[in-house]
Amino acid sequence: MSFEGTKYNGEFDYRIMKIIVIIIFSLLICTSIYFFSKDNLLAGLAVLVVPVPVYFLYMVFKYPRIGFISVLFCNYFAVGLSRYIPAPVGLTVDATLVLTLIAVIFSQFNTTVLWRNAAKDYTIWAIVWFVLTFMQLFNPEAVSREAWFYAMRGQALYVFFTVPLVYLIFNKPRDMDLFIKLCAWFTLLAVLKGLVQKFIGVDHWEQQWLNMPGNRTTHILFGRLRVFSFYSDAGTFGGSMGYFGVLYIILGIHETLKKRKYFYFFVGIMSLYAMLISGTRSAIAVPLTGFVVYTLLTKRLKIMLTVGFAVFAIIFFLKYTTIGQDNYDIRRMRSAFSENNASFNVRVENRKLIADYLKTRPFGGGVGASGNWADRFSPGTFLADTPTDGWYIQIWAEQGIVGLLVYLSLLLYFTLKSIYLILFKLKSAENRYKAIAFTSGMCGLLVSSYTAASLGQMPNTIIVFTSLTLISMMPGWEKEKLTNDVIKA
Repeated sequence: MSFEGTKYNGEFDYRIMKIIVIIIFSLLICTSIYFFSKDNLLAGLAVLVVPVPVYFLYMVFKYPRIGFISVLFCNYFAVGLSRYIPAPVGLTVDATLVLTLIAVIFSQFNTTVLWRNAAKDYTIWAIVWFVLTFMQLFNPEAVSREAWFYAMRGQALYVFFTVPLVYLIFNKPRDMDLFIKLCAWFTLLAVLKGLVQKFIGVDHWEQQWLNMPGNRTTHILFGRLRVFSFYSDAGTFGGSMGYFGVLYIILGIHETLKKRKYFYFFVGIMSLYAMLISGTRSAIAVPLTGFVVYTLLTKRLKIMLTVGFAVFAIIFFLKYTTIGQDNYDIRRMRSAFSENNASFNVRVENRKLIADYLKTRPFGGGVGASGNWADRFSPGTFLADTPTDGWYIQIWAEQGIVGLLVYLSLLLYFTLKSIYLILFKLKSAENRYKAIAFTSGMCGLLVSSYTAASLGQMPNTIIVFTSLTLISMMPGWEKEKLTNDVIKA
């Protein structure tokens, strides 16, 4: 009787819910028809769209993992969409991160949230760096608090949210596989957009962006476009494509499934081509450094000799030959090795000026005091008028020597721990080559960020710290798999 009663009640509840849903959708359709009849197209469409965010919120609170996957989508496309939508679309990344964390907190009422999973060394580093960045609000040298809000996101906020969320809800081997697939398709879309810009041209909205002060002079050189795809700028695009080129070529080398191997190689090669057409000279350091690190981590003589020869050949080709000099993209990349580099000399002089400025400012001039945010919120100030031309230089200028040392320590800790796990802890060949691929790409970004800001820009920040956090969990995955195999046996 109790079973039948339960079944009946369940069916009754389902029918009631179905009726309610039908009524709600009928009301929405009728309301939108009313607005359409009054020639209010915008209001009618808004009413029809209402169920979409409501359903999304429901799914995120039911499955917080969907929230983090949504973060990865927003992280990759928000900047590009901001050229078409007159709104701060970039803040969708922040909103989705906060929403996902809130969903995790509320999910503990229905399931057990293992908060201890996030109590790790990486989380501590993320908290320390965020607290230091937060304290910059009280830096007496800071000119604009509003600039701090926008600039601190890429510097510390995304790391602060990403690391614990990965530990809590994006922490399985299947999540690593999904992460690799998503990044591959995102990258191909970025490459495709870049190819359209180069061979067809930019669209109306991108042209408007290029017409803004500063964008034209940095993205159109000698009448040639530096391709930027849907990234914030060509420099970030070039560095990111170099990173993905290293990542997917290494994944392709070690992948055993042929279809996937060819796919990874295709993504990697196209990424390196996209890096070339970005005209970002500092980006060449990403594959050169990344593949050298790869050879050292594999500890296989054949790979060391092969990759070592390839790296030497590329450097020799660019520095000591004039082959392909008629091609603008090759000529642009070759200039990175030129000893008579006027822009390099300008950068050296700018860094001397910043060094003099920071002699009496150990905590810098305030987060957001340099770069684009300074141009927007504090134009005419010293740091706003002095280009930093590098991510580390920007951190140094804004957070001083104290902030720079803490930030470099964080990066060094994350990177060295990944290398330690690869060399001494990971036993699974599949885990090792995935960890090697991400770590090698990361090392390339670390080197190139001395003269570029790509490490601190979307989508690179969240992608890099997500990958390193996943690598830190690999020994636990292997231990869990071994335990499960023993139980099955």
